[in-house]
Amino acid sequence: MILVTGGAGFIGGNFVLDWLAESNEAVINLDKLTYAGNADTLKSLAGDARHAFVHGDIGDRELVARLLEEHRPRAVVNFAAESHVDRSIHGPGDFIQTNVVGTFNLLESVRAYWSALPEAERAAFRFLHVSTDEVYGTLSADDHPFRETNAYEPNSPYSASKAASDHLVRAWHHTYGLPVLTTNCSNNYGPYHFPEKLIPLVILNALAGKPLPIYGDGQQIRDWLYVKDHCSAIRRVLQAGRLGETYNVGGWNEKANLDVVQHICSILDELRPREDGQSYFSQITYVTDRPGHDRRYAIDATKLADELGWKPTETFESGIRKTVQWYLDSQEWVQNVTSGAYRDWVNQQYGN
Repeated sequence: MILVTGGAGFIGGNFVLDWLAESNEAVINLDKLTYAGNADTLKSLAGDARHAFVHGDIGDRELVARLLEEHRPRAVVNFAAESHVDRSIHGPGDFIQTNVVGTFNLLESVRAYWSALPEAERAAFRFLHVSTDEVYGTLSADDHPFRETNAYEPNSPYSASKAASDHLVRAWHHTYGLPVLTTNCSNNYGPYHFPEKLIPLVILNALAGKPLPIYGDGQQIRDWLYVKDHCSAIRRVLQAGRLGETYNVGGWNEKANLDVVQHICSILDELRPREDGQSYFSQITYVTDRPGHDRRYAIDATKLADELGWKPTETFESGIRKTVQWYLDSQEWVQNVTSGAYRDWVNQQYGN
C-alpha cells in the first residue's frame, strides 16, 4: 500500500488513476480538496476496494499519524501543494502555509512513523516529493536546459515556496536519514487539468467564444510534459531511484506560449469549427505580462533516462491532440469544476 497526498489534484489524480490501472497495490489518497482538488476526477474509482479517499490536510499531524499507523504504507508520494503562480502573487500566504509549513509537518509525521518501523520495512520505505522546474529560475534563449545541479533561483512566491519544500526534504534525508526522492518536472498538461492554467483555459475560453489571453508577447518558452508520461516517470523513480537523489522530468518539448495557443486553435478549427466559419485564432488577445514572469524553462532529463531508462512516450503534437479531445468529451467534469469561485478568480486575473 502507498499513501498519496494531493491525490485529487491534477497530477496527483492522474497518478492515482494510472497507478491503479497499472498495479493492484492499494492507495490511501489524502487531499484537502481546495479549489483545484476535484473528487470528480476520481469518480471512476467509486467502489474500488483498492482506493480509499480521506479528506484532510498534510499539516494535520494527528490525522497523518493515524493514517500511517492504520495502513502502514511502504511509501508516501507527496503531490500536495498550492501550484499556480498567479494565485501566489495575489495571495502568497496560502503557498507558504501549504508548501512550506505543510511539507514540514508531513515530513515530521512520516519521520516518526518511519523511525518506528522494523528494520526491513525501514530499509524498503520511500518518501517521494514531487516538485517543479520553476525552483531553478529562468533561462535565456541560449542557456542549457536545467540540470539537477543547477542552483535554485526562484522568482515567484510559488516557486520560492516549492524551493523551500525541496530544501526541507533534502535536509530531512541528510540530517535524519529519511529515505527521500525528489522529482522536478516541467509544465504538465493533459486530462483533469484545472482550467486556470494556460492549456485548459485556452480550450474552454475558445469553446465559450471568449478571448484567449496571452501574457506579454507570448514568447515565454516552456517544456511541455504530458501528465501520463509524468506519472510513469514517478513510478519509475519510486521503483529504482537512488536515495537522496533528485531527478528532473521533462517532455523534451520546448514551445512558446503563443505557439501552444495557436496549435490548440488549429486543432479546434478541425475538431469543433466555429459556427460563424471564423478561426479560433481571431479570439487571441494580449494582456499585460505578469510580475516576475520567467522567460524560459527547459528540463534536461538525461539523468532520468541514463540511470532509470525513462523517456516520454508522447510528443507535444500527440499529447495536445489527446488533451483537446478529452476536454471536448468531458463537459460534465468541466461544468462541475468551473464553480463560481473559479469564475471570480478569472475575472480578477484577466478582467471580464
